Amino acid sequence: MVRLRGVRRQYGEVVPVVALRDVDLEIQAGEWVALVGPSGSGKSSLLNIIGCLDTPDGGSYHLDQVDVSTLNDGQRAGLRSRSIGFIFQSFHLMSHRTVLENVMLAETYGRRERHGRAARARNALASVGLDDKVEFRPTVLSGGERQRVAIARALINRPQLLLCDEPTGNLDSVTAAAILDLLAKLHADGLTLLMITHDLGVAARAQRQVRIADGSIVDGAIEAAR
Repeated sequence: MVRLRGVRRQYGEVVPVVALRDVDLEIQAGEWVALVGPSGSGKSSLLNIIGCLDTPDGGSYHLDQVDVSTLNDGQRAGLRSRSIGFIFQSFHLMSHRTVLENVMLAETYGRRERHGRAARARNALASVGLDDKVEFRPTVLSGGERQRVAIARALINRPQLLLCDEPTGNLDSVTAAAILDLLAKLHADGLTLLMITHDLGVAARAQRQVRIADGSIVDGAIEAAR
């Protein structure tokens, strides 16, 4: 599903900072991969490229056989809304909107038809065990419940690939385990997951670990996927 070859990214011109150095990476459809590395290792830069939020300075990136490197901004945005779901450490929920409205907004941004939007959002919330919280606002929910709302929002467009950026980083150990159990269920149902984490215990829940350091993949990039 994901194939990167020789991907490079640097920031700045006067004093350039190299974020990614000739990265090769493959993720097969249906895999759950953990991307592990310390702060500043290039994890977020790589996730942004895979998520079509940023473009590499060199190399190639194919997502489900689409050459992302050849797409313009609008085409990348369309591919992102159709094929990729995101879960973030900080949830990114709108506090003045209800849980249901937060999930429905994902379809608004994805420009899906309005008809049936509320029903699809309710189904997504039911799939993460929050069908009884649809009219609540995020401010009255626990951290684990807010992350479940974020997962429902990511799932409503039925993505092929779910990108998780430190999904348990703001949660206590018991709640984190429950969120990882939910991700495991989604993976068992066939969803492809890429999860960024610096926690080796969290990474151990994935099928495969890929290690990155100083912008380079140092272990697990391709061989284990074959």
